[in-house]
Order: sequence, then C-alpha cells, then structure tokens
Amino acid sequence: MYYVYALKSVNYYRIYVGLTTNLESRIKEHNAGKTKSTRFYRPWVLFYSENLDSRINARTREKELKSGSGREYLKRLAPVAHKDRAAVS
Repeated sequence: MYYVYALKSVNYYRIYVGLTTNLESRIKEHNAGKTKSTRFYRPWVLFYSENLDSRINARTREKELKSGSGREYLKRLAPVAHKDRAAVS
C-alpha cells in the first residue's frame, strides 16, 4: 500500500506533498527535522492522504497534486492557521 499525502505547516503558509509506504513514520520524520526541504517550516499537520495500490499510481497522483491545479485543490482543502488569518484581516 502506498500513500500520497499533503502536510500543512502550522506556522507558515506552506503545503508539502509526498509519497510513502508508512504514513505515520514519515510524518514523524518531517516533524523531527529529518527532511531537508521541510525542516525550517515545522511543525507539520497532515490534512490530506490517499491510499493507492501501486507505486506507479501513487507517483502519478503525487505529480498531479504538485501541478498547478493540484496545488489549488489542496489550498482549498488546507486548514487556515491562526497566522494566516491575521494576514488576511
């Protein structure tokens, strides 16, 4: 089983999309600072995930979510953090 997931930074308006076979462990790695690209935007919360049957299907879906229309879709789903609300007001 493969998972495509999206994380939202709690303190910054950042969304990260990834692919893994162990979702719980991977989120812990992101929040522990073990992933270079997400280290400076911790902590992260999971707000979207999909189960896919093969790595090929998961990689295809990951690419879709990283595209322009996929990013827009995720932005509509992402929870609004307190810091983001202050910037909008």
